[in-house]
Amino acid sequence: MSLTRRDFARNSAITGAGVALAGSVGALGSAPNALASTDAESTGEAAAYGGVGYGPLIPDPEGILALPAGFKYRVITYSGKTKLESGEYTPSNHDGTATFDGPRGTTLLVNNHELKGPRANWKYPVPLTEGLVYDPAAAGGCTVVEVRPGGQVAEWVGIAGTSTNCAGGSTPWGTWLTCEENSDKAGTNGMTKDHGYVFEVDPIDRRANRDPKPLKFFGRYDHEAVVIDPKRGHAYLTEDAASPNGLFFRWTPPKGFEYGRGKFRTLADDAGVLQAPKCFDSGGKFIDDLSRATKIGTVYGVDWVDVPDRDAKTTPVRKQFAAGEITRARKLEGMWWGDGGAYIVSSYARAESPVQHDGQVWFYDPKRRTLTLKVLLGVNPDPAKDGAFDGPDNITVSPYGGLVIAEDGEGIQHLFGATDSGRTYPIARNELNIGTEEEPEYSEFTGVTFSCDGRTLYANIQTPGIMLAITGPWKRQRR
Repeated sequence: MSLTRRDFARNSAITGAGVALAGSVGALGSAPNALASTDAESTGEAAAYGGVGYGPLIPDPEGILALPAGFKYRVITYSGKTKLESGEYTPSNHDGTATFDGPRGTTLLVNNHELKGPRANWKYPVPLTEGLVYDPAAAGGCTVVEVRPGGQVAEWVGIAGTSTNCAGGSTPWGTWLTCEENSDKAGTNGMTKDHGYVFEVDPIDRRANRDPKPLKFFGRYDHEAVVIDPKRGHAYLTEDAASPNGLFFRWTPPKGFEYGRGKFRTLADDAGVLQAPKCFDSGGKFIDDLSRATKIGTVYGVDWVDVPDRDAKTTPVRKQFAAGEITRARKLEGMWWGDGGAYIVSSYARAESPVQHDGQVWFYDPKRRTLTLKVLLGVNPDPAKDGAFDGPDNITVSPYGGLVIAEDGEGIQHLFGATDSGRTYPIARNELNIGTEEEPEYSEFTGVTFSCDGRTLYANIQTPGIMLAITGPWKRQRR
Protein backbone atom coordinates (compact mmCIF):
# COMPACT_ATOMS: atom_id res chain seq x y z
CA MET A 1 0.00 0.00 0.00
CA SER A 2 1.38 3.39 -0.97
CA LEU A 3 1.43 6.39 1.31
CA THR A 4 -0.92 9.14 0.22
CA ARG A 5 0.31 12.72 0.11
CA ARG A 6 -2.06 13.52 2.98
CA ASP A 7 -0.67 10.64 5.07
CA PHE A 8 2.87 11.82 4.45
CA ALA A 9 2.14 15.45 5.26
CA ARG A 10 0.66 14.39 8.60
CA ASN A 11 3.57 12.05 9.36
CA SER A 12 6.11 14.71 8.42
CA ALA A 13 4.60 17.14 10.87
CA ILE A 14 4.75 14.57 13.65
CA THR A 15 8.24 13.25 12.89
CA GLY A 16 9.78 16.64 12.28
CA ALA A 17 8.85 17.92 15.71
CA GLY A 18 11.72 17.71 18.19
CA VAL A 19 14.01 16.02 15.71
CA ALA A 20 16.76 14.12 17.50
CA LEU A 21 20.39 14.82 16.68
CA ALA A 22 19.58 18.11 15.00
CA GLY A 23 20.49 20.98 17.32
CA SER A 24 23.64 22.84 16.44
CA VAL A 25 24.56 20.26 13.85
CA GLY A 26 21.58 21.33 11.83
CA ALA A 27 22.74 24.91 11.82
CA LEU A 28 26.16 23.90 10.61
CA GLY A 29 25.40 20.80 8.62
CA SER A 30 26.00 22.24 5.18
CA ALA A 31 29.27 23.94 6.08
CA PRO A 32 32.66 22.27 5.56
CA ASN A 33 33.95 20.52 8.68
CA ALA A 34 30.60 21.32 10.23
CA LEU A 35 30.02 18.53 12.69
CA ALA A 36 33.50 18.66 14.17
CA SER A 37 33.36 22.39 14.67
CA THR A 38 30.53 21.95 17.14
CA ASP A 39 32.51 20.27 19.88
CA ALA A 40 35.81 18.91 18.77
CA GLU A 41 38.03 21.92 19.42
CA SER A 42 40.05 20.54 22.30
CA THR A 43 41.08 23.28 24.69
CA GLY A 44 41.87 21.07 27.63
CA GLU A 45 38.83 22.36 29.53
CA ALA A 46 35.63 20.38 29.93
CA ALA A 47 33.72 23.61 29.50
CA ALA A 48 34.83 23.69 25.88
CA TYR A 49 32.44 20.80 25.29
CA GLY A 50 29.45 22.63 26.74
CA GLY A 51 29.03 19.91 29.35
CA VAL A 52 28.80 17.29 26.60
CA GLY A 53 31.15 14.35 26.31
CA TYR A 54 34.14 13.55 28.49
CA GLY A 55 36.73 16.18 27.67
CA PRO A 56 39.81 16.12 25.43
CA LEU A 57 41.55 12.90 24.41
CA ILE A 58 44.82 12.09 26.13
CA PRO A 59 47.61 10.53 24.01
CA ASP A 60 48.32 6.87 24.76
CA PRO A 61 51.95 6.02 25.72
CA GLU A 62 51.32 2.57 24.22
CA GLY A 63 50.39 4.13 20.91
CA ILE A 64 47.05 2.38 20.48
CA LEU A 65 44.08 4.37 21.81
CA ALA A 66 43.72 7.93 23.07
CA LEU A 67 40.88 8.31 25.58
CA PRO A 68 39.48 11.02 27.89
CA ALA A 69 40.78 11.28 31.43
CA GLY A 70 39.38 8.56 33.69
CA PHE A 71 38.92 6.05 30.86
CA LYS A 72 41.01 2.99 30.12
CA TYR A 73 41.09 0.23 27.56
CA ARG A 74 42.02 -3.42 27.44
CA VAL A 75 43.04 -5.48 24.42
CA ILE A 76 40.70 -8.47 24.12
CA THR A 77 41.93 -10.04 20.89
CA TYR A 78 44.81 -9.11 18.58
CA SER A 79 45.28 -10.76 15.20
CA GLY A 80 48.53 -12.68 14.99
CA LYS A 81 49.09 -12.42 18.76
CA THR A 82 46.12 -13.91 20.60
CA LYS A 83 44.99 -17.44 19.81
CA LEU A 84 41.76 -19.38 19.39
CA GLU A 85 40.89 -22.41 21.49
CA SER A 86 42.23 -24.51 18.61
CA GLY A 87 45.67 -22.92 18.95
CA GLU A 88 45.42 -20.96 15.70
CA TYR A 89 45.89 -17.21 15.67
CA THR A 90 43.00 -14.76 15.88
CA PRO A 91 41.96 -13.89 12.30
CA SER A 92 42.60 -10.37 11.00
CA ASN A 93 40.43 -7.51 9.78
CA HIS A 94 37.91 -7.22 12.62
CA ASP A 95 34.60 -5.66 11.62
CA GLY A 96 30.96 -5.79 12.80
CA THR A 97 30.39 -7.01 16.35
CA ALA A 98 27.56 -7.48 18.84
CA THR A 99 27.44 -8.54 22.49
CA PHE A 100 25.29 -11.18 24.17
CA ASP A 101 24.86 -12.33 27.75
CA GLY A 102 26.57 -15.68 28.07
CA PRO A 103 26.35 -18.41 30.71
CA ARG A 104 27.78 -17.93 34.22
CA GLY A 105 28.14 -14.18 33.92
CA THR A 106 30.19 -14.19 30.72
CA THR A 107 29.92 -11.73 27.85
CA LEU A 108 29.88 -13.22 24.36
CA LEU A 109 30.83 -11.21 21.29
CA VAL A 110 30.44 -12.35 17.70
CA ASN A 111 33.13 -10.66 15.62
CA ASN A 112 33.13 -10.45 11.81
CA HIS A 113 36.37 -10.69 9.85
CA GLU A 114 36.25 -8.71 6.62
CA LEU A 115 38.53 -10.88 4.50
CA LYS A 116 37.88 -10.84 0.76
CA GLY A 117 38.97 -13.35 -1.83
CA PRO A 118 41.09 -16.52 -1.61
CA ARG A 119 42.57 -17.66 1.66
CA ALA A 120 46.09 -17.48 0.23
CA ASN A 121 45.77 -13.68 0.15
CA TRP A 122 45.68 -13.46 3.94
CA LYS A 123 48.18 -14.36 6.63
CA TYR A 124 45.47 -14.88 9.24
CA PRO A 125 42.23 -16.09 7.60
CA VAL A 126 39.37 -17.57 9.60
CA PRO A 127 40.39 -21.21 10.26
CA LEU A 128 38.41 -23.89 8.39
CA THR A 129 36.90 -25.54 11.44
CA GLU A 130 35.24 -28.84 10.57
CA GLY A 131 31.49 -28.56 10.12
CA LEU A 132 31.48 -24.75 10.11
CA VAL A 133 32.69 -24.11 6.54
CA TYR A 134 30.53 -22.72 3.72
CA ASP A 135 33.13 -22.31 0.95
CA PRO A 136 36.62 -23.69 1.70
CA ALA A 137 38.14 -21.23 -0.79
CA ALA A 138 36.97 -18.10 1.09
CA ALA A 139 38.98 -16.41 3.86
CA GLY A 140 36.29 -14.67 5.91
CA GLY A 141 33.85 -15.58 8.63
CA CYS A 142 33.14 -14.90 12.30
CA THR A 143 34.70 -15.74 15.61
CA VAL A 144 32.95 -15.89 18.96
CA VAL A 145 34.80 -14.22 21.85
CA GLU A 146 33.98 -15.08 25.45
CA VAL A 147 35.00 -12.61 28.18
CA ARG A 148 34.69 -14.16 31.63
CA PRO A 149 33.98 -12.26 34.86
CA GLY A 150 37.59 -12.74 35.97
CA GLY A 151 38.92 -11.24 32.76
CA GLN A 152 39.91 -14.46 31.00
CA VAL A 153 39.22 -14.58 27.26
CA ALA A 154 38.40 -17.51 24.98
CA GLU A 155 37.77 -17.42 21.24
CA TRP A 156 36.50 -19.94 18.70
CA VAL A 157 35.17 -20.02 15.14
CA GLY A 158 31.46 -19.36 14.58
CA ILE A 159 31.45 -19.68 10.78
CA ALA A 160 34.20 -19.98 8.17
CA GLY A 161 34.49 -19.95 4.40
CA THR A 162 32.47 -16.80 3.83
CA SER A 163 33.67 -13.65 2.11
CA THR A 164 34.16 -10.07 3.26
CA ASN A 165 32.08 -10.33 6.43
CA CYS A 166 31.52 -6.65 7.05
CA ALA A 167 28.77 -5.50 9.41
CA GLY A 168 25.66 -7.50 10.23
CA GLY A 169 23.26 -7.28 13.14
CA SER A 170 21.95 -9.02 16.23
CA THR A 171 18.48 -10.57 16.44
CA PRO A 172 15.86 -10.24 19.19
CA TRP A 173 16.29 -13.95 19.91
CA GLY A 174 20.01 -13.67 20.66
CA THR A 175 21.82 -14.63 17.46
CA TRP A 176 24.04 -12.75 15.01
CA LEU A 177 23.39 -12.19 11.31
CA THR A 178 26.70 -11.85 9.48
CA CYS A 179 26.67 -10.14 6.08
CA GLU A 180 28.92 -10.78 3.07
CA GLU A 181 29.93 -7.51 1.43
CA ASN A 182 30.96 -9.35 -1.67
CA SER A 183 28.89 -11.01 -4.40
CA ASP A 184 31.47 -13.14 -6.24
CA LYS A 185 29.88 -16.11 -7.96
CA ALA A 186 31.30 -19.61 -8.02
CA GLY A 187 34.27 -19.69 -10.41
CA THR A 188 35.14 -16.02 -9.79
CA ASN A 189 38.23 -15.00 -7.77
CA GLY A 190 38.80 -18.61 -6.80
CA MET A 191 35.44 -19.07 -5.12
CA THR A 192 33.72 -22.47 -5.28
CA LYS A 193 30.27 -21.23 -4.21
CA ASP A 194 28.17 -18.11 -4.82
CA HIS A 195 28.61 -15.32 -2.27
CA GLY A 196 26.70 -12.19 -1.32
CA TYR A 197 24.49 -13.69 1.37
CA VAL A 198 23.54 -13.39 5.05
CA PHE A 199 24.28 -16.23 7.50
CA GLU A 200 23.05 -16.74 11.06
CA VAL A 201 25.55 -17.44 13.85
CA ASP A 202 24.52 -18.59 17.32
CA PRO A 203 26.99 -17.37 19.99
CA ILE A 204 25.76 -19.82 22.62
CA ASP A 205 24.87 -23.07 20.83
CA ARG A 206 27.89 -24.14 18.78
CA ARG A 207 25.99 -27.06 17.28
CA ALA A 208 23.50 -24.68 15.69
CA ASN A 209 26.25 -23.26 13.47
CA ARG A 210 27.12 -26.53 11.77
CA ASP A 211 26.51 -26.85 8.02
CA PRO A 212 26.18 -23.10 7.35
CA LYS A 213 23.18 -22.20 5.22
CA PRO A 214 22.97 -18.92 3.27
CA LEU A 215 19.73 -17.08 3.95
CA LYS A 216 19.01 -16.49 0.27
CA PHE A 217 15.62 -14.90 0.89
CA PHE A 218 17.49 -11.75 2.03
CA GLY A 219 18.95 -11.43 -1.47
CA ARG A 220 22.41 -11.76 -3.02
CA TYR A 221 24.31 -8.47 -3.18
CA ASP A 222 27.08 -6.59 -1.33
CA HIS A 223 25.47 -6.73 2.09
CA GLU A 224 26.55 -4.38 4.85
CA ALA A 225 24.21 -4.50 7.86
CA VAL A 226 20.86 -5.89 8.96
CA VAL A 227 18.39 -5.20 11.77
CA ILE A 228 15.14 -6.91 12.78
CA ASP A 229 11.98 -5.05 13.76
CA PRO A 230 10.98 -7.00 16.90
CA LYS A 231 7.38 -5.78 16.70
CA ARG A 232 6.49 -6.14 13.02
CA GLY A 233 8.95 -8.81 11.99
CA HIS A 234 10.52 -6.98 9.07
CA ALA A 235 14.25 -7.17 8.39
CA TYR A 236 16.02 -4.07 7.07
CA LEU A 237 19.29 -4.41 5.18
CA THR A 238 21.88 -2.05 3.67
CA GLU A 239 24.01 -2.45 0.55
CA ASP A 240 27.44 -0.86 0.19
CA ALA A 241 27.89 -0.57 -3.56
CA ALA A 242 28.38 1.95 -6.36
CA SER A 243 27.89 2.40 -10.11
CA PRO A 244 25.02 2.78 -9.46
CA ASN A 245 24.72 3.58 -5.75
CA GLY A 246 23.37 0.91 -3.44
CA LEU A 247 19.99 0.38 -1.84
CA PHE A 248 18.27 0.06 1.52
CA PHE A 249 16.03 -3.02 1.65
CA ARG A 250 13.05 -4.31 3.59
CA TRP A 251 12.26 -8.01 3.88
CA THR A 252 8.75 -9.04 4.92
CA PRO A 253 8.49 -12.59 6.33
CA PRO A 254 5.90 -15.01 4.98
CA LYS A 255 2.53 -14.97 6.69
CA GLY A 256 2.49 -16.96 9.91
CA PHE A 257 6.27 -17.17 10.24
CA GLU A 258 7.45 -17.19 13.86
CA TYR A 259 10.97 -16.00 14.62
CA GLY A 260 13.37 -17.89 16.86
CA ARG A 261 16.63 -19.77 17.00
CA GLY A 262 17.06 -21.91 13.90
CA LYS A 263 13.81 -20.79 12.29
CA PHE A 264 15.48 -19.04 9.36
CA ARG A 265 16.90 -22.39 8.24
CA THR A 266 13.36 -23.66 7.66
CA LEU A 267 12.52 -20.99 5.07
CA ALA A 268 12.67 -21.45 1.31
CA ASP A 269 15.17 -19.42 -0.70
CA ASP A 270 12.35 -17.25 -2.06
CA ALA A 271 10.44 -16.89 1.22
CA GLY A 272 8.88 -13.53 2.04
CA VAL A 273 9.17 -10.39 -0.04
CA LEU A 274 12.33 -8.32 -0.58
CA GLN A 275 11.75 -4.67 -1.47
CA ALA A 276 13.70 -1.47 -2.16
CA PRO A 277 12.60 2.06 -1.14
CA LYS A 278 11.04 4.77 -3.22
CA CYS A 279 11.20 8.09 -1.35
CA PHE A 280 9.37 11.36 -1.90
CA ASP A 281 9.22 14.70 -0.16
CA SER A 282 6.20 16.37 1.47
CA GLY A 283 5.22 17.84 -1.89
CA GLY A 284 5.09 14.41 -3.46
CA LYS A 285 8.32 14.88 -5.45
CA PHE A 286 10.34 11.71 -6.06
CA ILE A 287 13.81 11.65 -4.46
CA ASP A 288 16.36 9.71 -6.49
CA ASP A 289 19.24 9.77 -3.97
CA LEU A 290 19.37 10.44 -0.22
CA SER A 291 22.34 12.78 -0.67
CA ARG A 292 19.88 15.44 -1.87
CA ALA A 293 18.92 16.09 1.76
CA THR A 294 21.07 19.01 2.94
CA LYS A 295 19.21 19.99 6.11
CA ILE A 296 18.93 18.17 9.41
CA GLY A 297 15.32 17.17 10.05
CA THR A 298 14.53 16.52 6.39
CA VAL A 299 11.74 13.93 6.24
CA TYR A 300 10.96 11.66 3.30
CA GLY A 301 8.01 9.34 2.90
CA VAL A 302 8.87 5.78 1.87
CA ASP A 303 7.07 3.39 -0.45
CA TRP A 304 8.43 -0.10 -1.08
CA VAL A 305 9.04 -1.67 -4.50
CA ASP A 306 9.46 -5.43 -5.04
CA VAL A 307 12.89 -6.70 -6.11
CA PRO A 308 12.44 -8.64 -9.39
CA ASP A 309 15.26 -11.21 -8.93
CA ARG A 310 16.66 -11.22 -5.41
CA ASP A 311 19.30 -13.86 -6.19
CA ALA A 312 20.72 -11.68 -8.98
CA LYS A 313 21.12 -14.61 -11.38
CA THR A 314 22.02 -12.40 -14.35
CA THR A 315 21.81 -8.77 -13.13
CA PRO A 316 22.90 -7.28 -9.77
CA VAL A 317 19.89 -6.37 -7.66
CA ARG A 318 20.61 -2.64 -7.63
CA LYS A 319 20.77 -2.63 -11.47
CA GLN A 320 17.36 -4.24 -11.87
CA PHE A 321 15.58 -0.90 -11.39
CA ALA A 322 15.21 1.85 -13.96
CA ALA A 323 15.68 5.54 -13.14
CA GLY A 324 12.72 6.85 -11.19
CA GLU A 325 11.75 3.49 -9.70
CA ILE A 326 13.76 3.52 -6.46
CA THR A 327 15.87 5.75 -4.16
CA ARG A 328 19.61 5.13 -3.84
CA ALA A 329 22.36 6.27 -1.46
CA ARG A 330 26.14 6.12 -1.49
CA LYS A 331 27.91 3.70 0.85
CA LEU A 332 25.00 2.53 2.97
CA GLU A 333 26.87 1.14 5.96
CA GLY A 334 26.02 0.39 9.58
CA MET A 335 22.55 0.11 11.10
CA TRP A 336 21.25 -0.25 14.62
CA TRP A 337 17.74 -0.80 15.92
CA GLY A 338 16.66 1.63 18.64
CA ASP A 339 13.89 4.06 19.59
CA GLY A 340 11.37 1.98 17.64
CA GLY A 341 13.17 2.19 14.32
CA ALA A 342 16.39 1.75 12.38
CA TYR A 343 19.32 4.17 12.40
CA ILE A 344 21.01 3.95 8.99
CA VAL A 345 24.39 5.31 7.91
CA SER A 346 25.33 6.67 4.50
CA SER A 347 29.08 7.01 4.95
CA TYR A 348 29.94 9.68 2.39
CA ALA A 349 29.01 10.90 -1.09
CA ARG A 350 31.23 12.20 -3.83
CA ALA A 351 30.96 12.56 -7.64
CA GLU A 352 28.77 9.46 -7.93
CA SER A 353 26.03 11.22 -5.92
CA PRO A 354 23.93 14.33 -6.66
CA VAL A 355 25.27 16.19 -3.58
CA GLN A 356 28.58 15.69 -1.75
CA HIS A 357 28.78 15.10 2.00
CA ASP A 358 31.01 13.31 4.52
CA GLY A 359 28.31 11.31 6.23
CA GLN A 360 24.62 11.03 7.00
CA VAL A 361 22.68 9.15 9.66
CA TRP A 362 19.01 8.53 8.89
CA PHE A 363 16.23 7.18 11.08
CA TYR A 364 13.57 4.96 9.51
CA ASP A 365 10.28 4.99 11.41
CA PRO A 366 8.36 1.84 10.39
CA LYS A 367 5.11 3.03 11.93
CA ARG A 368 4.99 6.24 9.90
CA ARG A 369 7.07 4.88 7.00
CA THR A 370 9.36 7.90 7.01
CA LEU A 371 13.10 8.53 6.80
CA THR A 372 14.40 11.49 8.83
CA LEU A 373 17.90 12.92 8.50
CA LYS A 374 19.43 12.99 11.98
CA VAL A 375 23.15 13.66 11.40
CA LEU A 376 24.87 15.37 8.49
CA LEU A 377 28.63 15.83 8.18
CA GLY A 378 29.89 18.52 5.85
CA VAL A 379 32.84 17.66 3.61
CA ASN A 380 36.00 17.55 5.74
CA PRO A 381 38.60 19.82 4.09
CA ASP A 382 41.57 18.45 6.06
CA PRO A 383 41.20 14.83 7.23
CA ALA A 384 44.78 14.74 8.47
CA LYS A 385 43.99 17.37 11.11
CA ASP A 386 42.59 16.12 14.40
CA GLY A 387 39.23 17.47 15.50
CA ALA A 388 37.07 16.71 12.47
CA PHE A 389 34.83 13.68 11.99
CA ASP A 390 34.03 12.13 8.62
CA GLY A 391 33.00 8.82 7.09
CA PRO A 392 30.68 7.29 9.73
CA ASP A 393 30.42 3.51 9.42
CA ASN A 394 29.41 1.12 12.21
CA ILE A 395 26.97 2.64 14.66
CA THR A 396 25.26 1.79 17.95
CA VAL A 397 22.61 3.39 20.14
CA SER A 398 24.16 4.37 23.46
CA PRO A 399 22.50 3.45 26.79
CA TYR A 400 23.62 6.93 27.89
CA GLY A 401 21.69 8.71 25.16
CA GLY A 402 22.32 9.42 21.51
CA LEU A 403 24.63 7.45 19.25
CA VAL A 404 28.19 6.19 19.23
CA ILE A 405 29.71 6.12 15.75
CA ALA A 406 32.83 4.42 14.37
CA GLU A 407 34.74 6.57 11.90
CA ASP A 408 35.94 5.17 8.57
CA GLY A 409 37.08 8.29 6.82
CA GLU A 410 40.34 9.75 5.63
CA GLY A 411 43.24 10.61 7.92
CA ILE A 412 42.73 10.39 11.68
CA GLN A 413 40.09 7.94 12.90
CA HIS A 414 37.78 8.39 15.91
CA LEU A 415 34.97 6.90 17.88
CA PHE A 416 32.62 9.81 18.47
CA GLY A 417 29.27 10.44 20.08
CA ALA A 418 26.26 12.40 18.93
CA THR A 419 23.74 13.43 21.57
CA ASP A 420 19.96 13.62 21.23
CA SER A 421 20.24 17.36 20.73
CA GLY A 422 22.94 17.18 18.09
CA ARG A 423 26.09 17.91 20.09
CA THR A 424 29.07 15.78 19.08
CA TYR A 425 32.13 14.78 21.05
CA PRO A 426 35.17 12.52 20.73
CA ILE A 427 35.36 9.25 22.65
CA ALA A 428 38.55 7.70 21.29
CA ARG A 429 41.25 8.21 18.68
CA ASN A 430 43.23 5.49 16.93
CA GLU A 431 46.94 6.12 17.51
CA LEU A 432 48.26 2.92 15.93
CA ASN A 433 50.16 4.12 12.88
CA ILE A 434 50.26 1.36 10.25
CA GLY A 435 51.92 3.66 7.71
CA THR A 436 55.23 5.47 8.03
CA GLU A 437 56.39 8.47 10.06
CA GLU A 438 56.45 10.54 6.88
CA GLU A 439 53.07 9.26 5.65
CA PRO A 440 51.08 8.08 8.67
CA GLU A 441 48.04 5.86 8.18
CA TYR A 442 45.37 4.90 10.69
CA SER A 443 42.89 2.07 10.26
CA GLU A 444 39.16 2.57 10.62
CA PHE A 445 37.21 1.75 13.77
CA THR A 446 34.58 -1.00 13.49
CA GLY A 447 32.29 -3.13 15.62
CA VAL A 448 31.24 -0.47 18.11
CA THR A 449 28.84 -1.99 20.64
CA PHE A 450 28.12 -1.79 24.38
CA SER A 451 28.05 -4.75 26.72
CA CYS A 452 24.57 -5.78 27.74
CA ASP A 453 24.98 -4.09 31.14
CA GLY A 454 26.16 -0.86 29.47
CA ARG A 455 29.41 -0.68 31.42
CA THR A 456 31.85 -1.56 28.63
CA LEU A 457 32.14 -0.16 25.12
CA TYR A 458 33.69 -2.66 22.74
CA ALA A 459 35.23 -1.50 19.47
CA ASN A 460 37.69 -2.80 16.91
CA ILE A 461 40.62 -1.35 15.04
CA GLN A 462 40.15 -3.18 11.75
CA THR A 463 43.79 -3.42 10.70
CA PRO A 464 45.62 -5.43 11.86
CA GLY A 465 42.59 -6.59 13.83
CA ILE A 466 42.29 -5.56 17.48
CA MET A 467 39.26 -5.86 19.73
CA LEU A 468 39.26 -3.34 22.59
CA ALA A 469 37.16 -3.00 25.73
CA ILE A 470 36.75 0.60 26.93
CA THR A 471 35.60 1.43 30.45
CA GLY A 472 35.29 4.64 32.40
CA PRO A 473 32.93 7.17 33.98
CA TRP A 474 30.09 6.87 31.46
CA LYS A 475 27.28 9.35 32.04
CA ARG A 476 23.99 10.38 30.58
CA GLN A 477 24.70 13.08 28.00
CA ARG A 478 22.94 16.42 28.40
CA ARG A 479 20.38 17.46 25.82
